[in-house]
Amino acid sequence: MNMMNTLIGLLIPFAGTTLGAAMVFLLKDQISPRIQKLLLGFASGVMMAASVWSLLIPSIDIAERQEMTAWLPAAGGFLCGMAFLLLLDSVIPHLHVNSDEDEGLQSKLKRSTKLVLAVTLHNIPEGMAVGVVLAGAMAGDTGISLAGAMALSIGIAIQNFPEGAIISMPLKSDGNGKGKSFLYGTLSGVVEPVAGILTILLIDLMLPILPFLLAFAAGAMIYVVVEELIPESQDGHHSNIATIGVAAGFTLMMILDVALG
Repeated sequence: MNMMNTLIGLLIPFAGTTLGAAMVFLLKDQISPRIQKLLLGFASGVMMAASVWSLLIPSIDIAERQEMTAWLPAAGGFLCGMAFLLLLDSVIPHLHVNSDEDEGLQSKLKRSTKLVLAVTLHNIPEGMAVGVVLAGAMAGDTGISLAGAMALSIGIAIQNFPEGAIISMPLKSDGNGKGKSFLYGTLSGVVEPVAGILTILLIDLMLPILPFLLAFAAGAMIYVVVEELIPESQDGHHSNIATIGVAAGFTLMMILDVALG
């Protein structure tokens, strides 16, 4: 696996966020609540399927290949990933879309900054997931293929598209210009390639604990789904459409991973 493929794999999810943020130039008004719920549900489905097929199952398979107790690194990594995101969620000041209640430590940051930090918070595990899977593919003897790593990158990019739109449109509604809203939406996704690059740079340290790290990324992603995406998608009326979104996202990511992986 050459460096060009690795770079492409890291940048595909960021491209999804950027294209989504660009919707601020094409759409006049806020995204309707129904569409927003559908997109949040879709993102949840993609992340759940990616956590299982791209992260947890490979974690168990690699642990077996390394003659470990197969479930141990998967279970331990998953719980540590959940705990890590819980810590970040408790510390980083942020504000969710359609909410006026600040979360994390008290701060005097602008509303727009807190909105961006909320999206950045759940882009961290996605960047880690892509980085860990690409690192496994680079190692060559882990059972993780380039096609499987690219499937995860594409899946994350697909669910990043609505996330980019969901963050940039409210920023515009808050009085920010289209250019500034687009920039903030794009910046919320920068953490993904950064997290991925850091993971790959530490590949020599990562390989012995790859099963744990794969499960860690899965736990962090599931935390975001359960703590933020699903509750936001089920709030108020028309929650059934979010459930349809979950089904569509889960099925698409499962097909991508099995077909390409």
